[in-house]
Amino acid sequence: MVEALKADPAGWYAANKLNAAKVAGGSAAPRRAAEHDAPMHGDAMQEHHAEMAAMRQRMLWVHFLVVALGAWLLTSPFQFALFDPAAAGTVRDVTQERGLWDPALRNALTGWSDIASGLLLMLFGALALSPRFAWAQWGTTAVGLWLLFAPLFLWTPSAAAYANDTIVGALAVIFSVLVPMMPGMSHEGMMDESEIPPGWTYSPSSWLQRLPIIALGFFGFLIARYMAAYQLGHIDAVWEPFFSGGSGRNGTEYIITSDVSRAWPIADAGLGATSYMIEALMGAMGSAKRWRTMPWMVTFFFILVVPLGGVSIFFIIIQPIVIGTYCTLCLIAAAAMLVMIPLTLDEVVAMGQYMLRSVRAGRPFWRTFFHGGPDVGGQPDE
Repeated sequence: MVEALKADPAGWYAANKLNAAKVAGGSAAPRRAAEHDAPMHGDAMQEHHAEMAAMRQRMLWVHFLVVALGAWLLTSPFQFALFDPAAAGTVRDVTQERGLWDPALRNALTGWSDIASGLLLMLFGALALSPRFAWAQWGTTAVGLWLLFAPLFLWTPSAAAYANDTIVGALAVIFSVLVPMMPGMSHEGMMDESEIPPGWTYSPSSWLQRLPIIALGFFGFLIARYMAAYQLGHIDAVWEPFFSGGSGRNGTEYIITSDVSRAWPIADAGLGATSYMIEALMGAMGSAKRWRTMPWMVTFFFILVVPLGGVSIFFIIIQPIVIGTYCTLCLIAAAAMLVMIPLTLDEVVAMGQYMLRSVRAGRPFWRTFFHGGPDVGGQPDE
């Protein structure tokens, strides 16, 4: 058999119905090339780790800033008199209709939430100064997300506390995973400079495509936060130029205090404001390579924009049918959401194609999904 193979290799493979190309691909020449490239890859990896360590040293200021944010939040309840029953103010009709807890109690709960969140921010910020506790950055992110939701869950009567928690929460997310390097990312994926997926002519994660999403998300946040201030009892009226409602309220006021709105356990306009803020923050995460370096983030961003955007548009459609009027501000926010949806689809497609190629190449699915990785066949975006 060996003599027949040596005498006519191509004929022998054809006679035995074997693929000679697979054996040729595993010949000694490619193995020698791989052995030659291995030290170069090792040197490149060492250089990359050195660059990452140097960048981490340059970014230590963000963790000190997180500690400062924690100290600010820790002292805020005393500055805003959240523990003073007399400072709770008058109870407006929109909150009386919901049968909420006493305003003084809600203020106190917001104060204790701020104190606990401030202590946690100081702890996670201090721990993140050490490379051994890089996971603490995710702890800071979790506290920041809680601060975005806390005033809604606790129905805080304090407009100052609501604004303060929103700002500190957003900054906590920014200075934990947006400005510094996000922990847990694949080093091989970061070393790969390709930004354009194989077969594509542009990067679906480029800033040119993401900046409109960020701007529209922030625009939607400002509109929804204004309506949430009315639902929380911080203001007496909401602007509405076109539509009238019932019970002495205009169309916007009537809709955001309707039975559909009260069916939510929290202020639904506030939930929309928080969703818009998270969309803007997630739109700013990562580089033009994030379709392969952050598949998990692209997936959650898609879920936040497309299905939730569809639900928001559905509620706009049923407003005249179920409630009997329209809401101008709701229509404007829904229009912004409608523009955001198609801008996210191609990035999800590129991420899905990358995950499919990774699985076919034998890479672990969940590791690639959460850590990202390199992609053969991509190219830099010039």
